[in-house]
Amino acid sequence: MRAVRLTAWKTFPTLEEVERPEPGPGEVLLKVAGSGACHSDVSLFHDFDESTGVSGLTPPYTLGHETSGWVEAVGAGVTGFTPGDAYLVYGPTGCGHCRACVQGAETYCENAATLPYQGIGLGRDGGMAEYVTVPAAHLVPLGDADPVAAAPLADAALTPYHAIRLALPQLNKGGAFALVIGLGGLGQIAVQILRALTGATIIATDTKEDAMTLAAERGAVTVAGGEGQAARIRELTGGRGVDAVFDFVGATPTIALAQQSVAVGGRIQVVGIAGGTVSWNFFTTPYESVITNSYWGTVADLHDVVEMYRAGQITPDVQRFSLDDALEAYHLLQDGKLSARAVIVPHA
Repeated sequence: MRAVRLTAWKTFPTLEEVERPEPGPGEVLLKVAGSGACHSDVSLFHDFDESTGVSGLTPPYTLGHETSGWVEAVGAGVTGFTPGDAYLVYGPTGCGHCRACVQGAETYCENAATLPYQGIGLGRDGGMAEYVTVPAAHLVPLGDADPVAAAPLADAALTPYHAIRLALPQLNKGGAFALVIGLGGLGQIAVQILRALTGATIIATDTKEDAMTLAAERGAVTVAGGEGQAARIRELTGGRGVDAVFDFVGATPTIALAQQSVAVGGRIQVVGIAGGTVSWNFFTTPYESVITNSYWGTVADLHDVVEMYRAGQITPDVQRFSLDDALEAYHLLQDGKLSARAVIVPHA
């Protein structure tokens, strides 16, 4: 079968012929419906190497950590799956027995540093191929929902959903304000999740006019970047600041914008992995405000995300590519020329 492979550090992926995998005990073989091209993949082949300090990502392996597919076969000990049924894949793979893993939070596995890979498509062969094997417990049923359009939900919706769920205590009140920084794939879905789960006024900001237009159509009040950006955001809140900030960039300037915009007792949730640093001062930081980060989400969160998708509350913006065009999709992603999530469709 064909697969998009990361063969070495700081090397652009290649499309190669590899053996079709067979499901082992406790695993399911999926015929891949779709696999999203995520910007973290670009970090893998453009920025990361042995010095990055993240274990379990050493090449070679097949990319694709946002994956959906149809059941093709099952391994020993697996029951309850019908061939042809559609599922979404939960990507993180932990040890399976620590406190985090038994709660479905394998993304925060206590033994992650000792594991051979971080996830499906992150050290372990992923879904950017014709077939992929996954642990049976990592499959979330899609029912009759379109599995190709659903593929990005595994990260582009799961990640903002988890971050927003953690901030709900700040937002579940009258007159709450939420700020979304960065309106790419995750930010656009964050606007939709915030609208579905809270009554907060959603403020959104980005440097791309078309991204802000789309966010406005989804119910956000938009603020353009540039001089006076934080002041304009605070003005929308009556001067007090926003109750929760979701930074889907994570660069030093966006984190600083979050700090300048947050209210007393507010929460800053850094989700983007641009590697920004924080400057903190007691006298300029709003009292009892919190800055934290989050990574992906739990398998229970993914079940919630799928229910929201099936109910029409969230809709990923998707641009479909054949497996032949997968490398071109990564070039477009790397060059910032995509306006939607690239989803590779191996069996188009």
